[in-house]
Amino acid sequence: MSMHEIEDLVADSVRVLDGHAEPDDPRVRDWFAALYGFQSGYDCSFTHFRVMDILLRRGHTYRFPVGRHPDYAERPAYFDSLAGFTGLRTFDEDAPGFEGYESWLEDGYVEPPFLYCDAGTALWRRMAAAGELHGPDAVPPRRTRLIEVVREVAVAAEGQRDHELIGLWYAFGCATLLGGPAGCPFDVAELAGMPAVRDLRAVVRRTGALPLAQRSPYAVPAESADRDDLETWWWEL
Repeated sequence: MSMHEIEDLVADSVRVLDGHAEPDDPRVRDWFAALYGFQSGYDCSFTHFRVMDILLRRGHTYRFPVGRHPDYAERPAYFDSLAGFTGLRTFDEDAPGFEGYESWLEDGYVEPPFLYCDAGTALWRRMAAAGELHGPDAVPPRRTRLIEVVREVAVAAEGQRDHELIGLWYAFGCATLLGGPAGCPFDVAELAGMPAVRDLRAVVRRTGALPLAQRSPYAVPAESADRDDLETWWWEL
């Protein structure tokens, strides 16, 4: 799977979730935050504008006239000069603590004539403090485990008969969907007892999506015959 396919996977999941969830379901923005967190772990392009109408409607992303930026009064010439897409965070590569460009979204971005920020970022917090955001819009996204989001995607995709989307997500296996820096911290019994895991596996069984998952380049082959092995258990439905 190329990085473009990771981008497609996330965008398609955003669309499926939006079409499935109730319009006022506050969990959706949490799910979107987790999906884009997953995407940030790969060498992907900035893809928000593929589904920007959904992100705005669901409160994942906020849009303002550029003149509403908290620093506009101090630097109007700078903001007025922005003629194309611009990330507003600046970096000093020579600074002792420079850690790369992963945080470039924190200070928002401009696509003239609008300023954008994602919920939970530094600019979003400034806009909330300035009174530009209120109520639920001023509440940060709730941290949500990827496996819980993938369960929701699978349930929604089953309703749309999108079995490929279900298989593509299942292919990532335990290490990605439930893992951390040291790998998956659970054993088979713990995984089998998790509602999100049970629900996801049930959808995979019902839809026959396992062969689709097995064809994915991200599928982890089950090399062990030991049913106590996490990946072996994962692929034995």
